[in-house]
Amino acid sequence: MARKVLAVLAVVAFAAVSAYAQERVVGGAGRIEIGAFPGGGMFFTKTSNGNEPEFGNYALGGSFTLNVNRWLGFEGEGGGTIGLDQAFSFNDTEYTNQPAPNTWVYHGNVVVNPVGNDRAFVPYVTGGLGGITLSPRGEAETLGVNDYETFLAGNVGGGVKWFAATHVGFRGDYRLFIVKDNEAAPLFFGNETRYGHRVQGGMIFTF
Repeated sequence: MARKVLAVLAVVAFAAVSAYAQERVVGGAGRIEIGAFPGGGMFFTKTSNGNEPEFGNYALGGSFTLNVNRWLGFEGEGGGTIGLDQAFSFNDTEYTNQPAPNTWVYHGNVVVNPVGNDRAFVPYVTGGLGGITLSPRGEAETLGVNDYETFLAGNVGGGVKWFAATHVGFRGDYRLFIVKDNEAAPLFFGNETRYGHRVQGGMIFTF
């Protein structure tokens, strides 16, 4: 999984560096951006003591961004992840085809465009605060998740936007999530600080 994350980071970094060579164009981002992310993945690493397992979910969501100027914007994002069948070890049990719990994710972020957003390729960095809610739906009770559990979470990351035409673009995004621990959390998730990597791709519409 680490190799996959590094590969994605390399692609995002290459795209961001390439953006510096692009000529400024009429268009780029508008005052308002609406994003739709139908495809992606979120991967949580194993905790330091090994009690809480590594797992990955399918990620999807949407975003609303208000650009104050060409350098700075404020973004609200929401979405979730869907548990996929996977193998992991938890609580002295080996699971071979067990879906991880679904989650809801919601954050408010600051978006910085180092070279401005009035061009075809727009690299950006972002960070913010919000929450992640663990859902007891599906087979989550098998893993001891019996109630909705919400955790404070921060995120940092970045990516690149490509405005292929006026008012329409594409966006590739990477985030590192840091989820604050809670002693009352289920044993499967949240007793220790958790780290998650999310990679998403989608479309953006500007106004």
